[in-house]
Amino acid sequence: MDKFRMIFQFLQSNQESFMNGICGIMALASAQMYSAFDFNCPCLPHYNLAYGLGILLVPPFILFLLGFVLNNNISMLAEEWRRPQGQRGKDPAVLRYMFCSMAQRAMIAPAVWLSVTLLDGKCITCAFCTSVPVETLGNASLPGLSQGEMKRVLARIPCKEIYDGQEFIANEVAVRYLRCISQALGWCFVLLMTTLAFLVRSLRPCFTQAAFLKSRYWSHYIDIERKLFDETCAEHARSFAKVCIQQFFEGMSTDLAAAHCHPPRKAPADAGEASEKLLGITDQGTMNVALKSWHRCKPPLHLHPPAPPSSNGWAGEKQPPVHPPAPRREMAAYYSRV
Repeated sequence: MDKFRMIFQFLQSNQESFMNGICGIMALASAQMYSAFDFNCPCLPHYNLAYGLGILLVPPFILFLLGFVLNNNISMLAEEWRRPQGQRGKDPAVLRYMFCSMAQRAMIAPAVWLSVTLLDGKCITCAFCTSVPVETLGNASLPGLSQGEMKRVLARIPCKEIYDGQEFIANEVAVRYLRCISQALGWCFVLLMTTLAFLVRSLRPCFTQAAFLKSRYWSHYIDIERKLFDETCAEHARSFAKVCIQQFFEGMSTDLAAAHCHPPRKAPADAGEASEKLLGITDQGTMNVALKSWHRCKPPLHLHPPAPPSSNGWAGEKQPPVHPPAPRREMAAYYSRV
């Protein structure tokens, strides 16, 4: 268990590297999925286009959504976007930075799928085989076939075993023509993605370095704050449960001692340590108010210095009034209503 705990803590402390590794694994998996996929073109005029474009576009969309699902920051982004304004404003630049950072990682696997699919050429051949220019590449002077029958024959180009239109255009000629177009589109797509990645990496810091640093800092702050809040809540819940259980068994021990005339045992010392970790929140209503207050109005990002002691010569000066933080004010209002 200690080894798994160490691995989990390492992944939490290196979340960005971990997510980059996940995206790289997804990219390799997408290429492996395509190589293992059994591509079977229906070879029918009304289904070839839907099947070819579906295989080309639907899996990248699924991989893109899966990249967001596997990213732990998507829930943090949604929570920060939907939370009430409260005492802390929401910076749209930070939200845009978080979304763009997740989108860049999520686009790796779809880009790999599109590149491999276009360079292979099967999808484009299946989708656009009925659009082959027979006038240029074949013999369009043969009479006796209508436009619909011609498309029915051309739709069988990806299926060599049932293709019977050699008198119009050779199967190998049509396949080579469509695969050439598909590979050209694939290399153009790879060049476009590489150029965009280069521009984002090299030119963005030249224009918006200060804004980029600010957005990255507050993005990291929101992530760390959420983790620390979850850890503090888990520690409080553990201490609350420990004290509650200790009090239950103390009550049972007292009842048993009264029935059998035995003195009750002394409470263990760790119960007092657990009571100190409760930070004054010792009932369900107060904890619910604290959690609700954290969601509605998070504390402002302004740390107040501690007030100077009265014995240092400044006792005669008038001190500014100290207002309790928002969670305490809501708790006071809650108990005044009760």
